[in-house]
Amino acid sequence: MSNTAALTIRTDPKTKQAIADFANSVGMSTSAFATAVLLQTVRDRRVVLTPPLEPTPYLAKIMRKADADIEAGRNMSPPMDKKQALKHLRSLM
Repeated sequence: MSNTAALTIRTDPKTKQAIADFANSVGMSTSAFATAVLLQTVRDRRVVLTPPLEPTPYLAKIMRKADADIEAGRNMSPPMDKKQALKHLRSLM
C-alpha cells in the first residue's frame, strides 16, 4: 500500500517546463518541489507571492538621471557621518 496520493494540476506547457527546470536546478523533482511548496504553505498558513521588482517609469527616469550625474561627478555630496547628515537634512526644511 502506498503512502502517496496523486494531485493533478493544469498549467500550460511552458510553465510546466519552467517549473521542472527550476526544480531540477535545485536538485529536486517537480513532484518533490511541489510537495515542499504545498507543505510550506500549509505549515505557514499563508501564501507569499512577490511581484518582480521593477521600478515605475517615473522612478526609472530618476534612476537614469542619478546614474548619469554620478558618472559625470555632478550633484555629489561629500561623505557625512550621522550628525552631519542630520544637520544637512534639517537645513533643507
